[in-house]
Amino acid sequence: MSNEASIALVFNEVADKALLAMKKGAEELNIKGVAVVAYCEGDSVTSWSSKMRVVGAMKRAPSDTHPGSNFIAIAYSKAAEMADTLKASGSGARPAMKGEFGYQGGLVMRGKAGYLIAAFSGAKSEEDVKVSQAGLDVMAAVL
Repeated sequence: MSNEASIALVFNEVADKALLAMKKGAEELNIKGVAVVAYCEGDSVTSWSSKMRVVGAMKRAPSDTHPGSNFIAIAYSKAAEMADTLKASGSGARPAMKGEFGYQGGLVMRGKAGYLIAAFSGAKSEEDVKVSQAGLDVMAAVL
């Protein structure tokens, strides 16, 4: 088995545990949304493996006072911003680009052999960060 295939198998197992930790964290905060984790092998982000889990709701329906929210799109937008900046989403490292929202709630860190990304969307920024930290902690212990 190649090193890449081995890491992919490890990521799948660790990602499931990280998403479960994020689900538990969201439930403890009584929030709903979408959790995303990703692993980018190497010193720069040129590809990634990712997994997503809906935690109670994948969207907020439109209303008279709100246009609605696609939590999957927002979570992956946070992850995409972090893949480029290698800083937490919404950090202000640079202005948000087209396709990004500049929202806080995603975290990134250098792991043992690549970058680890966790993002949650569905609640207040501070709550999204807490949920993301739960997933990142699980991944950092292994990857």
